[in-house]
Amino acid sequence: MAKRAAMVLDRKYKVAEVDKRIFGSFIEHMGRAVYDGIYQPGNPLSDEDGFRRDVMEMVKELHVPIVRYPGGNFVSSFVWEDSVGPLELRPKRLELAWQALETNEIGINEFARWARKVNTEIMMAVNLGTRGMTDACNLLEYCNFPGGTKYSDLRISHGVTDPYRIKVWCLGNEMDGAWQQGHKTMHEYGRTAEETAKLMKLIDPGIELVSCGSSHRDMPTFPEWERVTLEHTYDYVDYVSMHEYYDNEADDVADFLAKSDDMDDFICSVISVCDYVRAKKRGRKKIHLSFDEWNVWFHSKAKEREIRENTPWGVAMPVLEDIYTFEDALLVGLMLITLLKHADRVKMACLAQLVNVIAPIMTEQGGGPAWRQTIFYPFLHASRYGRGVVLQPVIETPVHDTKCHERVSDMESVAVWNEEKEELTIFAVNRNPEEDIILTADMRGMEGYWLKEHILLEHADRKVCNSAGREAVSPQVVDRSELTEGILTSMLHRLSWNVIRFGKEKAGE
Repeated sequence: MAKRAAMVLDRKYKVAEVDKRIFGSFIEHMGRAVYDGIYQPGNPLSDEDGFRRDVMEMVKELHVPIVRYPGGNFVSSFVWEDSVGPLELRPKRLELAWQALETNEIGINEFARWARKVNTEIMMAVNLGTRGMTDACNLLEYCNFPGGTKYSDLRISHGVTDPYRIKVWCLGNEMDGAWQQGHKTMHEYGRTAEETAKLMKLIDPGIELVSCGSSHRDMPTFPEWERVTLEHTYDYVDYVSMHEYYDNEADDVADFLAKSDDMDDFICSVISVCDYVRAKKRGRKKIHLSFDEWNVWFHSKAKEREIRENTPWGVAMPVLEDIYTFEDALLVGLMLITLLKHADRVKMACLAQLVNVIAPIMTEQGGGPAWRQTIFYPFLHASRYGRGVVLQPVIETPVHDTKCHERVSDMESVAVWNEEKEELTIFAVNRNPEEDIILTADMRGMEGYWLKEHILLEHADRKVCNSAGREAVSPQVVDRSELTEGILTSMLHRLSWNVIRFGKEKAGE
């Protein structure tokens, strides 16, 4: 017999407007993300600039509004000047973060061209590891200053007359990590980031800056890192970054799907630190969050270590190529629900990464076709239907305990109301591994809305994967919901991702 859950929705009870940049992604110069991923000259599938057309179409399908670039760990030894200018003059470099060879065939200007083609903006990261504030300012001048100066005129000499006007800039990457080139203590990073931010905003006062938060929640310096660094950078930055990846190495599906609760706790903790620093400084602005690395990541770690140990210094080595299961897609859906629930403070987020490297989009080695991983679909649905105002639902749901989590809700859900399009979407995951749930939602506060469709992602085998030419996991429209006199009744099968969509009746209908 199915369990029961209840929800009350009303347009009056709002969390916040969703910043579309919450559906961002990330491309780093590592593995086959750039070379053999977005860029493959000579392939019949590529355009005149060498960019894969099939990949670009899938990126556009996802409606990705912003892409973080060029790293990641890569950025901490990035010499940006090597990536611009005539291709034949660009040097090859040892890339120390991933022990690869960087050819610099794709640089800032080429990536900006690709970004325009897929209708996205760039979130640029600067090297505060092996370089510093002068190089960050020079890069900003190259990208954003109109002309008449050394680096803006250098850009113009490279054939780019108009400045890029890149809005968002990350002040380094994971600088608390001992693995990071140029790793810093919290005080060292705080001072460096403060002075860099101060100078960058003199050059372009309109930019938004992201201060490095902790590399993940289990770092020994969390959350002291956020407190100390923000006490330096508060007056100049707009966001603090968050990174987190989850795994199911224990092969415990119930506990794995409860890890979105850990993500929620992480977000709440960082918000608390940001608000503490604001109070201490008698500040007026709220520091928002940029969750600019998040995903499931564990399937490919052993292979990545093997490649780096046995065959380092290759180009486009197949590292971090997780092939995702159906249960991975469920956790990605749960993480998207968590981000939306915090739309008042999480204003940017980047699914890491976009192509080939722990990614929703894969390409076959050797020039084969691109294909959609299981995690592609929850991201697609959230990006497509999750824009508008997040509503604050009242939810009653059964709970269960797992090995490492207590009182885990069987159902996780959030609703987004797009008043302009007159659409409402309920996202819901039944994360109970054993039992179905009948959801009853009181929607009388959304008068005039009718049920459009119930989209479902499910599979009997939680370990099933997609592959090129075989899409075992894909969404389907089902007849499992009905709306009668403002009361929605939906059947949510165990281990399922559900997207229930509504539209508003037009006058005279």
